[in-house]
Amino acid sequence: MSSPSRSEATRARLLAAAVTAFAEKGFHGTTTRDIAAAAGMSPAAVYVHHRSKEELLFLISREGHQEALDTVREARASSADPVEQVAAVGRAFAEFHAHHHTVARILNYELAALSEEHREIIDRLRTGIDRELRALVRDGVAAGAFDTPDPALAATALASMGVDIARWYHEDGAWSPAQIGDYYADLALRLVGARVSGRRG
Repeated sequence: MSSPSRSEATRARLLAAAVTAFAEKGFHGTTTRDIAAAAGMSPAAVYVHHRSKEELLFLISREGHQEALDTVREARASSADPVEQVAAVGRAFAEFHAHHHTVARILNYELAALSEEHREIIDRLRTGIDRELRALVRDGVAAGAFDTPDPALAATALASMGVDIARWYHEDGAWSPAQIGDYYADLALRLVGARVSGRRG
């Protein structure tokens, strides 16, 4: 596998710097000079590699949402059993938001700053996550594995409780991502009314 080119490495460095700057100051409070300073570059370097500050936000958002969607899909694919699937999704989605809490806060709080074209792309990814979670709960109900009066609302709640981790999680907090993942796997089972008699939830 070839190493990234110097240009690709610089672009990645600027993206990482933008994450830091946006997390500290918000999108509108951040200047391209702030991003360049965080990357240890001149302000002109930003425009050599990226068209605008908004493009940086879009790239961060697209990568983050795609990774979240992939996380849900991989967790669903880890088992054919709906009960095991929802526990895996609850765990993986929670751990994702703990490990990537800085990026996740940007994904959730800075969407309004995206251009209409870019927002449409991000909305499709967010819809993809929602569809995966709704299908997960709907299929579990159809199989008789879950007991919930409103599968769509249960799926929305499942997403919300994972997303909210990014708001309060800190590396020096009381719980590790693994501990949070285990707890949220149990919460996911309870949320959908999973039938887990005779087995640990």
